[in-house]
Amino acid sequence: GSKMTNDTTSTSRETTTETTMPTNQALIDLQTHLKNSKELALPVAAIKSLLGVIQRSNSHTMMGLQEELRCASDAMIQWASKDNDDNSNNNQSNTPSLINRSTIALASGCQLFMKYVTRCFLELPDFTECKKQVLERGERFAGISLAARDRIAELGQEFIQDGQCVLVHGRSRVVGALLIKAATMYHKHFEIIVLEGRPDAGGCKVAKEFTDAGIPCSVVLDSAMGYVMERVDLVVVGAEGVVENGGIVNKIGTFALGVVAKEMGKPFYVAAESYKFARLYPLNQADLPDLTTKKLTFVDTAAAQSQSQAQSQSQTQSVSLDHHAAASTSTLTLASTQNSNNCSIPGLVVLPESIKVENPPCDFTPAKYITLLFTDLGVLTPSAVSDELIRLYQ
Repeated sequence: GSKMTNDTTSTSRETTTETTMPTNQALIDLQTHLKNSKELALPVAAIKSLLGVIQRSNSHTMMGLQEELRCASDAMIQWASKDNDDNSNNNQSNTPSLINRSTIALASGCQLFMKYVTRCFLELPDFTECKKQVLERGERFAGISLAARDRIAELGQEFIQDGQCVLVHGRSRVVGALLIKAATMYHKHFEIIVLEGRPDAGGCKVAKEFTDAGIPCSVVLDSAMGYVMERVDLVVVGAEGVVENGGIVNKIGTFALGVVAKEMGKPFYVAAESYKFARLYPLNQADLPDLTTKKLTFVDTAAAQSQSQAQSQSQTQSVSLDHHAAASTSTLTLASTQNSNNCSIPGLVVLPESIKVENPPCDFTPAKYITLLFTDLGVLTPSAVSDELIRLYQ
């Protein structure tokens, strides 16, 4: 009995070692892909990393190979989902921060790739031949995923017309490609209003890309979406995930934007790659996967700006903030506070510990608020999403 226990333990250790090695390398590959190409989507980087797992695999059975891929997928999703302050603050490797991002697209991309592998095994029982085919199909799958953005941009630009005003929310690579293609390749003249995109200021960052492409662009606060909607002709957003009921999961604020657009009769378009189609069926916000996010801080930018101006006028002494800005409530204080890196944050609003701060990264927008989806599978109505999901995963 003792010998059998020892043999079992030894086998368990060997299996753990075999799966840990490719898992660690898959994480390294994922971070390398993201570091080397800032425009590479996270799911595509994960697929390329899983191809590396297959190439390095010493497994002699399909079950062993699938286990290696599953462990690598789980490790990448876990790495991407944790609130990694070290990656965002001490980002010496220049790996893009995944804070305030959903992992739905990453999970669905990995699931689709695993489906590819399983389908190949069912068609080719011989493991050696199957592994060869999996690599070929995997490379093709990665290539299709990389080309998805161009395909969507080509389809979506047809909905942009001269003289229009387009409202976008946050930073979406595929939305950016669509609008820039319409302006530069098809020479359409339109303007863009970008919502700021708190808390990562994604809209502010993408605004420069639009202006560099020669598109007139303005940035407004997220809370101004209702104010500017009467000037807008259409809304275009990206998606972290497209779910079974035709709705989407995207950056926080998308749901409110969809409600306002529908109420004011503006078309609401979604641009998303098919690898973001997820087997989820949320009915409300509470059904979304639990997402941990970085702690949110609040800054009184008006007070910070006035403080900055005052400091530029008098650099020999510290200038206190306007008392009127701080007098609105006795429980809040404005301060030039030192953070962990000893960098001052002018206008930081310091909340008492008794106040709970919530920082959801994403929300769910039901299908009834979506006009059309621009995908690499074609232009779809929300009701067609479930049919496409069945085709993808069958």
